[in-house]
Amino acid sequence: MAGTREAVQKKKTDSLYRTYTFARRMRNTPKSFIREILKVTENPDIISFAGGLPNPDLIDVGGIAQAAATVLREDGRTALQYATTEGYPPLRQFIADRYKKRLGLDISPAEILITNGSQQCLDLIGKILIDPGDRIAIERPGYLGAIQVFSLYEPVFVPVELQSEGPDPAAFEMAIAGDTAKLFYGIPNSQNPSGITYSEKRRKACADILAGTRTIMVEDDAYGELRFSDRSYPPFKKYLPDQTLLIGSFSKIVAPGMRLGWICAPQPVMDQLVVAKQASDLHSNYLSQRIASRYLADTDIDAHIRKIRGVYREQRDSMIAAMQNDMPKGVTWT
Repeated sequence: MAGTREAVQKKKTDSLYRTYTFARRMRNTPKSFIREILKVTENPDIISFAGGLPNPDLIDVGGIAQAAATVLREDGRTALQYATTEGYPPLRQFIADRYKKRLGLDISPAEILITNGSQQCLDLIGKILIDPGDRIAIERPGYLGAIQVFSLYEPVFVPVELQSEGPDPAAFEMAIAGDTAKLFYGIPNSQNPSGITYSEKRRKACADILAGTRTIMVEDDAYGELRFSDRSYPPFKKYLPDQTLLIGSFSKIVAPGMRLGWICAPQPVMDQLVVAKQASDLHSNYLSQRIASRYLADTDIDAHIRKIRGVYREQRDSMIAAMQNDMPKGVTWT
């Protein structure tokens, strides 16, 4: 009986789909594996290692609630109004100052666009850069969210194998050769899904290959502040300041539900990103921006991140100990 019901439902669904003429791009876009991953996390009996979800116990609910109350009490009418596409200026200034402090990057707030999470950065990049048939280079294994969003713009994916220190230099050079790849998308810090971090030597080698080409480096740094060791490596933005689009997010260090990310881009690219974002949603959630800005002004975010990293390091050590004890011979891990 169950099989019969499923067959009938499938027939109805197929018939319904035939009544609509969807855009060609939808036929070539995979369904969201991330959505399926998030569904699994709703089951309290499962500990999922598949998604990049922050530990909910480490989200500072009290601090965020206090920041929200302050914003609404002191400037609620403005915070609930429309705002500029580029984002709340003090929040953009905070991001610029933090790049200077952490990484020695000289990034102007004018080069920062606030987005609805870092995922929207990928969509905006696709809109302004990718035409059907364009070649874009991407890590293999690659981030599922990037593969899905770029697929909407019908590129030709050129995979570059990852090694323990980063992209295979020979494969990377071949992917960039001929100056035909529009962009290379990579996650140099704690790559998703492999977990590897590019070595400093490999970053420099890849930057040298990119230098002088028209290929844009799309550097996704969602996990850069959560490294378990205290050592940080230079971002590609340091080597290729005018050729790199640097993506960041508050999802891992504050709260993913606020849906706040950002993209740093040279002014000619920023101008096009702003146009694309205006057409998409006018501006990112302004209330969330104001609350985040207030929270960051009132909170020692470095102390909060040290706490997060400490807990995650303990969880990492526990997981590795379990694998060392229980995994069969021949199994390796990062």
